[in-house]
Amino acid sequence: MTDDAAPIVRIAPEETAGDRVRKLAAKIQEETDLQIKVTSRILGAAAQISENHDRLIREVVEVLEEDLERQAQPLAPYTIDGLKQQFGTLQAAKAQFGVKARGWADLVEKLNQGAGQNPPRPQAAPEPPSSAPSSAASFAARLDAIEHELQRMNGDIREILMILKSTG
Repeated sequence: MTDDAAPIVRIAPEETAGDRVRKLAAKIQEETDLQIKVTSRILGAAAQISENHDRLIREVVEVLEEDLERQAQPLAPYTIDGLKQQFGTLQAAKAQFGVKARGWADLVEKLNQGAGQNPPRPQAAPEPPSSAPSSAASFAARLDAIEHELQRMNGDIREILMILKSTG
């Protein structure tokens, strides 16, 4: 015998068509499972966005209704002392309301005579002094919170779109 004998090497049988089909089927199944998970996450996020959107719309409507109710409430009549404290001079008060008057009493009478007919109001009335936050400030704060929430939702939507583009 010769020492030239070649070592025995196992030669793997070539992949059969059946093996290839099974591998492809496994890959397709993995891809399908992944797409189902991604779609489920996207639908869950979309549902959450929709709920948040509805909630924000309800909050805006509530804020606007409160503002309308506040505007519809009858206004307290003007007083000489109140106007003097608010404006200081008769000229400033007359200029603010756009009303001609000979004195404080005349101005108060003219402002209050149309109490049932929407009396003129100052264009930019100073905020009433109070330790509690004003209704305008709380209104602005609520709108800021709603705007922030909308921006967050917009980011979520962009993220979902990126996921959809990467899987599609």
